[in-house]
Amino acid sequence: MNKSISLLLIFFILAFYSSAQKITLTADQIKALTPEWNGERFPDGRPKVSDQLLNRLKNVSMEEAWGYLRNKGFQNQFEGDWMVIRPDSVMTGRAVTAQYLPLRPDYDKIIKDLGKTEGRIGSTNSWPIDVLKDGDIYVADSYGKVVDGTLIGDNLGNAIYAHSHRGVVFYGSVRDVEGLEEINGFNGWIKGYDPSYIQQMMLGSINMPVRIGRATVLPGDAVLAKKGGVVFIPPQLLQDLVQNSEFVELKDEFGHMRLREGKYTPGQIDQQWSDEIKKDFLQWLDTKKNLPMSRKELDDYMKERSW
Repeated sequence: MNKSISLLLIFFILAFYSSAQKITLTADQIKALTPEWNGERFPDGRPKVSDQLLNRLKNVSMEEAWGYLRNKGFQNQFEGDWMVIRPDSVMTGRAVTAQYLPLRPDYDKIIKDLGKTEGRIGSTNSWPIDVLKDGDIYVADSYGKVVDGTLIGDNLGNAIYAHSHRGVVFYGSVRDVEGLEEINGFNGWIKGYDPSYIQQMMLGSINMPVRIGRATVLPGDAVLAKKGGVVFIPPQLLQDLVQNSEFVELKDEFGHMRLREGKYTPGQIDQQWSDEIKKDFLQWLDTKKNLPMSRKELDDYMKERSW
């Protein structure tokens, strides 16, 4: 067994079975889980990507985000085939994760007893909601259970929106869809709807790594949810991903315009640009209004890369 796997096993053994066992990882454990993030963090240790970047992320296409992550070696960050409550809306935010499991009474008792010692109140499926902050998205794996697997209805949906002003991504189901639709601003990516109540399920953990279909999600991941699917972005890659997308969009806009004008051939635009085309592009940027990023940010981005 290599060193990295051994350290990971030790980490999770300590997290679950130490005398200080908790339903969620400690702030230090979440920091150890996300060591490549050097920015601001929440008190619980989760990376706190900026609201500005999350707003800019809304304009990134699913294909661009997926392609960028794949090129960086992150090939398991997308999940599709959702039922979307408001399919024409885009949702971005920071992941708060929860793991649900088929009910096992002895383990369920441990979780509920831990919840009492930690001062948690209400049903266990409300506990992740109490963790949410403004800009968070509640991301839960309930192993695709639809019948008797409804994690929330409109009451908890209202609580979620009050805390986060966002919505949910559930690898599972909800009830009271009509009531959820009435919550202005709330949205959900879910695997199904059913009128039943949650049964024979239990909360396993909060803010630990979870599997959402084809994707692995860590607490604090940036979430991009569109009608085509959901992509989960490691926070340390978000700024570069957004800048890369915005720069490609600018280059495409310029290239398409010059091709229509007949100034350059497709071969000139499709390959590495000559110094003449780069100079023309920079001059065009000087005349363009409403750049997606500041000119300084754009200039710094170009200086750091061979474009």
